[in-house]
Amino acid sequence: TLGLTGCGALIAAGAAAGAMAVVDRRTIGAQTEDQGIEMRGATELSSALGSAGKVSVTSYNRKVLLTGQVATEQDKQKAERVSAAISNDRSLHNEVQVLCATSLSTTAADSSITARVKTALLSAEDLPADQVKVVTEAGTVFLMGLVTRREADRAAAVTSRVGGVQRVVTVFEFIQEEQAPPVHG
Repeated sequence: TLGLTGCGALIAAGAAAGAMAVVDRRTIGAQTEDQGIEMRGATELSSALGSAGKVSVTSYNRKVLLTGQVATEQDKQKAERVSAAISNDRSLHNEVQVLCATSLSTTAADSSITARVKTALLSAEDLPADQVKVVTEAGTVFLMGLVTRREADRAAAVTSRVGGVQRVVTVFEFIQEEQAPPVHG
């Protein structure tokens, strides 16, 4: 019975992932590449930087965003070089800050901001919230996704009104209105 329960959980997880893949505007191949870029990036950056900082890699449709903190400007440049060398990215946005690592309370506040932004995007009836990836670092919210210019402007406006958000940075890739399915709310 235990083995069957595990299989059931795997099947349910696979079905959920499959359902998410269907609503995602990225191709299955792009989604897989993004996961690979994030995993390779995390491993390589951790190895290259050691205790000099903590850098996170987020990829959406092969647009790579680096966030986090490092000790020196040289470490920031090293993070960019390492990421550029290992990824199959189309563009790289280095938003790493040169300063001491964020505190646990800042990390918790960032998680809370991310949750509130996602809730606000979901509540906006004219936005495809499932197409916007939200990353928060020290109060700065980064928005990524395949969206129309109208959707990007609306997502940025909604995000800017969320409590705790200090700055909004958009790293969107734009599609034409006719490429975007209608949003039902």
